[in-house]
Amino acid sequence: MQITLRDIARKSGFSVTTVSRALAGYQDVNEQTRQHIIEVANILGYQPNLLARGLRSQRTQTLGLIIPTYDAGFPNEFFNQFLLGVGDTAWRNHYDLLVSAQVPGEEEMAAYRRMVKGLRVDGMILARTRKNDPRMPYLQSQGHPFVVNGRNAPDEPSDFPYVDVDSRMGIRAATAHFIALGHEHIGLVLPPPEIAYTGYRLQGYQDALREARLPLRDEYILYGDLQRSGGYQAGLALLSRYPQISAIVACNDLMAFGVMAAIQERGLEVGSDVAVSGFDDLPAAEYAMPPLTTVRQPIYEIGQRLVEMLIGIIVGKPPEETQIVLPSRLIVRASSGFNGRR
Repeated sequence: MQITLRDIARKSGFSVTTVSRALAGYQDVNEQTRQHIIEVANILGYQPNLLARGLRSQRTQTLGLIIPTYDAGFPNEFFNQFLLGVGDTAWRNHYDLLVSAQVPGEEEMAAYRRMVKGLRVDGMILARTRKNDPRMPYLQSQGHPFVVNGRNAPDEPSDFPYVDVDSRMGIRAATAHFIALGHEHIGLVLPPPEIAYTGYRLQGYQDALREARLPLRDEYILYGDLQRSGGYQAGLALLSRYPQISAIVACNDLMAFGVMAAIQERGLEVGSDVAVSGFDDLPAAEYAMPPLTTVRQPIYEIGQRLVEMLIGIIVGKPPEETQIVLPSRLIVRASSGFNGRR
């Protein structure tokens, strides 16, 4: 049985016109009314005729998301939460999601050209920014709606709509936390240098040292690959070369887990011998042994906000703010220890 707008109107107690405008996202419908109508439509199993709507509006009711494969910038654990935020919000707004995985470089750009030129999607969600990223200039040149998870690097303009997290402040907070515990020799494991947000996280580390009047030792800074293996290798290198290091700030949770493994392999105890912090607050962080001190970023909310922003841009009603930096928050757990100075 095909559920119609008239069925929803009868069940919800509102007129067909109100039901139609509520489901189409018109702003003149009270938000409480809209939510009630959407709830009734979902209960009845209403399926809008997206093909007819698309023919009238020249839209596909589809959003595009291309994930760069073999790119350390998007570990699976992070992507799972991000995709949930994107997918749930697209579904609630009656949009489909077209996801593709491509190798960064020409293959990836060819996929963007296919989606744009083939009119496959109404707008694109870009996952992660890289230095000298060609994707944003291309989409701007085509006049194609898009939003970005993250800003450009600190020395590049970010003249596009984005949602980011204040990772500079997050790494500053983690480093300052260790300094407050008495640590003076603090290692840093950065993401790959080509990732745009790497510069912000380095700045946060530098900020905390400068504010505490501690010297910046370049030899204490290594780059990892955002995976456990990269954190493990960086942790071994730091501890073998500079045994005076008593705390390590890793710029994501996966590398922090690897650093913890390196500490334990050397017969040391995480927290009491060497303190460790991460970034992201993945679900596994709370259940690590010991639980990981980390910087929490709202991964699901980032995906959610990106979709809401993009849909607003597509329908010609962009939000007042299209460049959003969300706060990060330090979550202190047992991997901080008390005072790791040996």
